[in-house]
Amino acid sequence: MPDWQEFVRRRLYGLALEAGEKDEVHEELAAHLEESYEALQKEGLPEKDATHRTLAQVANWRDLQRKISIARRRGHLMQKRMHQLWIPGFLTLTLSMVFLMWLQKFGSRPRIVWSGSIAILFYVPWLLSLPFFGALGAYLSTRAGGSRGAALFSSAFPVLALTTAFLLMFPIGMIIEWVTGNRVDYVHFSFVATALLKEGIGWLVVPGAALLAGGLLVQLFFSHQSLPQNPVIG
Repeated sequence: MPDWQEFVRRRLYGLALEAGEKDEVHEELAAHLEESYEALQKEGLPEKDATHRTLAQVANWRDLQRKISIARRRGHLMQKRMHQLWIPGFLTLTLSMVFLMWLQKFGSRPRIVWSGSIAILFYVPWLLSLPFFGALGAYLSTRAGGSRGAALFSSAFPVLALTTAFLLMFPIGMIIEWVTGNRVDYVHFSFVATALLKEGIGWLVVPGAALLAGGLLVQLFFSHQSLPQNPVIG
C-alpha cells in the first residue's frame, strides 16, 4: 500500500502553514486518500488501478494547496476577530448593563441635571464603574494580541451598541408604519428616539468617555510592555 502521508507531504511541500498545522493537514488528507484507496480495493480493483483512481481525486495539487492556505487564513482571521473584538466587547457590554440593572433593582436613582428645558440623567455609580469595564475590555483585547484600535473598540462597545440601536429606531419605525399601515408604532419609536436624542449626553457621550478612559489607561499601562500583537483592525 502506498505511503499516503509521505505522498501528500511531497505534493504539498510548499504549503505556507506552521509546522503543527501543516502536519494536521497532511494527516487529514492522507487519511482521506487511504480510506478511498481501501474502499476501491474492497470493490475488487487491483492495487495499481485503486491507486490511480485515488490519485485522480485531486486534479490539481497546486490549486488544492492554494485553497487550503486561503481557508486556513480565513479561519485564523475569524478566530482573531472573535478573541480580539467580539468576546471582549460583548463581555464589556454585558457586565456594564447587568451592573446598571442591579443598581436600578436596588433603588439607585439617577442624578438629574437641567440644561435649559432638557433634563439629563446621570447614574453616578454606574458612570464611576464604566472605566473599570472599559479597562477590562481593552485588557482582554490586548492580551489576545489586539491592536490599539481593537482594544479601544472593545472598551467602548457598550456605547457603540447603544448608538447603533438608537440610529436604527428611525428606519425600523418607518418600516413598521409601512407594514402595519398605522402611525401608532411609528410614534412610539419616534418618541423613544427623541428621548434618547435629548439624553444623549447622559447615555452616550459621558458613558463613552468613561469607557474610553478605562481603555486608554490600559493602553498606557501596556505601552512599555512587549506584548505580541497580531492585529485584526487598527
